[in-house]
Amino acid sequence: MENFIVSARKYRPQEFDTVVGQSHITDTLEHAIENNQLAQALLFCGPRGVGKTTCARILARKINEKDGSTSEDGFAYNIFELDAASNNSVDDIRNLTDQVRYAPQVGKFKVYIIDEVHMLSSSAFNAFLKTLEEPPAHAIFILATTEKHKIIPTILSRCQIYDFKRITIEDIQQHLMNIAEKENVVYEPDALYLIAQKADGALRDALSIFDRLATFTQKNITLEKAAETLNVLDYDQYINFADLAKENKIPEILSALDVIVKKGFDPHTFIGGLGNHFRELMMAQNPVTLALIEVGEKTKQKYAAQAAQWLPQQLIDAIEICNHADINYKNSKNPRLTVEIALMQLCSLTAGGADAKKKSL
Repeated sequence: MENFIVSARKYRPQEFDTVVGQSHITDTLEHAIENNQLAQALLFCGPRGVGKTTCARILARKINEKDGSTSEDGFAYNIFELDAASNNSVDDIRNLTDQVRYAPQVGKFKVYIIDEVHMLSSSAFNAFLKTLEEPPAHAIFILATTEKHKIIPTILSRCQIYDFKRITIEDIQQHLMNIAEKENVVYEPDALYLIAQKADGALRDALSIFDRLATFTQKNITLEKAAETLNVLDYDQYINFADLAKENKIPEILSALDVIVKKGFDPHTFIGGLGNHFRELMMAQNPVTLALIEVGEKTKQKYAAQAAQWLPQQLIDAIEICNHADINYKNSKNPRLTVEIALMQLCSLTAGGADAKKKSL
């Protein structure tokens, strides 16, 4: 059986221009190398899966290429990578500082990448301070961390800090589309959008979910299958609930709630999601605010069509009903009843007559 390589490794960027969503950092680093203005200590910080270690490796290789310390087959000699999570003692740092003293045999620079640097013990940080403050001319340190607040200020002040941001949903979706085409995976754009939303700004998480879905669906990723695998309520479910409320179908809406509860969905999460759905319907009523809805283009059209059936005041009342249920859920002795009352109130919104509306529980 052939070894399977996960997409996060297979498609790990090898050049700055292929790094997704961090152009503000990659452009700065490229200019720094070109103009010989690279600091000797850099700190890459940001959430997991956004490209910190990848950028550190690309930068280290670029430095090596510039000073001629790569072999004919592209192997970079002077790159040393240390995982601070498993090498976090004073002795580990002392070994590192002992190595740093010696100049490289080939080329001008030795590049040290220290990943998860926040895991170093306080005494290890202190042992590292002097080397970081006055590094030898041939040493460049690239530190990477997900938790900048755990690094002592004396280390921070000695580093040039680069803050990596969460990658936007659109950038992740576009990257997944490119990979899907290379891997011959058939997909619905809205399904990839859902994956990007679930990844919460981390490209590595998105690629892991993508691999799982590609296997589960046999390379045919649909929105329905994505929602089922990720155990999230898809947009069509909320659209159906809003339609039932509009048509005053109380028995049907309570039955629909029972179905999703039996599937294992939390009623509290559901009522919060339904409130968000009504908020997005309100946004869909105006072309100016339509762009604020974070869904795929196909789903946006469904939202716009459904929003046209509701009056703005009805949507405001619906959001308020869902919000009250969300707030009161944890304090209720019968939480499910709280959600059911909210659904019955939603069904009463369009029944006519202000008396039918009860906006608070």
